[in-house]
Amino acid sequence: MDIRIGVTYTAKELEVELPEGTEAATVKADVEAALSSGGVLWLTDRKGRNVGVPADKVAYIDLGVEAGDRRIGFAG
Repeated sequence: MDIRIGVTYTAKELEVELPEGTEAATVKADVEAALSSGGVLWLTDRKGRNVGVPADKVAYIDLGVEAGDRRIGFAG
């Protein structure tokens, strides 16, 4: 599962590839906990790297995006 995070005052978004078998409900709970506490949202990617985003800088989160589902360009 992939997750995209929009960060305020930044044109690019963060894309994190979560490990196989990651439950969407678990990620949602972690996101909601970080946002409600005002702390840092920490995620661990497929390679074991930790990515942290301050909760007050999160603009949006797109959860469950798979690489094969993304479309680029104009589709008719």
